[in-house]
Amino acid sequence: MAILLTGCTGYIGAHVASNLLADHAEPLNLLVRARDDREARLRLWHAFQIHMDFPRFQDYLHSRIRIFRGDLTGELFGLAPDEYRQLVRSTDSVIHCAASLNRKSEKSCLNVNLRGTLEVIQLAMRARDEHGLRRFSHVSTVAVAGHRSDEVVEEDASIDWNRSDYDPYARTKKFCEHMVRQLLPDVSRTIFRPSIVLGDSRRPETNQFEMVRAFVFLAGLPALPFRPQDRIDIVPVDYVAGAIAMLHQKERPAHDIYHLSSGTGSETFVQLTDALSQAQGKRGPVYLPRLEGAASKTIHALAGRGGTIGGFATLLKVFLPYLVWNTVFDNRRVVAEMGRPPAPFSQYCYPLLRFSRENNFTYQYRDWPSGADAAPAAAQDAR
Repeated sequence: MAILLTGCTGYIGAHVASNLLADHAEPLNLLVRARDDREARLRLWHAFQIHMDFPRFQDYLHSRIRIFRGDLTGELFGLAPDEYRQLVRSTDSVIHCAASLNRKSEKSCLNVNLRGTLEVIQLAMRARDEHGLRRFSHVSTVAVAGHRSDEVVEEDASIDWNRSDYDPYARTKKFCEHMVRQLLPDVSRTIFRPSIVLGDSRRPETNQFEMVRAFVFLAGLPALPFRPQDRIDIVPVDYVAGAIAMLHQKERPAHDIYHLSSGTGSETFVQLTDALSQAQGKRGPVYLPRLEGAASKTIHALAGRGGTIGGFATLLKVFLPYLVWNTVFDNRRVVAEMGRPPAPFSQYCYPLLRFSRENNFTYQYRDWPSGADAAPAAAQDAR
């Protein structure tokens, strides 16, 4: 029996897969969108190579990974009936990581987050009815808390259906949590809500740059329209993935909802800019919070226009609400389970930003090694 992991080629999903492969014995059923088996294997190699070398990756392909080439939003994931039945029969638990993070496109969020999650839940229900389901873990977001200001939000107080949402991403993820609760009432469920996931505290390399671009742009400004003592809840991806893998495999987690966040340990803007300034031997920015309204109007006016400035304005328009709400998410539950808090962003932000700048915000993916044996699309059914 295996863990079905969706979103395995995404940023968090690949980290979760790496943790499960390195620290746990259960095999993985991986849903990968690709035109053919070759493309599926290559996409997986690109996603996993930041975590392991090719020999180890190929060994996992032969021994512990089974690829199901399908589409999250398709009926039965677009799989042939026999293959779908194999997926149902071999799935013992589910970690649903896949999501559309496109905060600008309601269509994308509706299709991937709502339709996709419903397909995953239907598979979970079929596995439950056939042989039982050990656990369903759903990766959500702290953004389900909606509009907030100057708060510390606890897990059980996050969902307020009368509160407005920031964007389609937050809104659809809130409904996804609701579907999981309503449609899988008799299954052990764990809901994970990461805050702003940025970088890996163990190494500077990353293959996810969207949020990093925004921080590099802001870090280079001589003045910032923020309140210097506002806190920003940033958590490293290694902490998030480690918590998901560990708690999914734990027989009886203490809770069914976890904020994967920095909580009240979140650092302030001035702490972060001081750390960056000291690392670079430069002077820190001036804070001009009275200009926050004017800056927001300017960003909205420039967003969507061409050129570098227009591109950064579009990026900042998406993330600005999460930068100015001065809201953090209580993380005492996950800290108690993990036995440690996440690393502060100030400890690893400069290596991350330096790597991103030096590589022009791209990750140099390595191709499938020439002469290497083609890995199988699926491991043996005996697993």
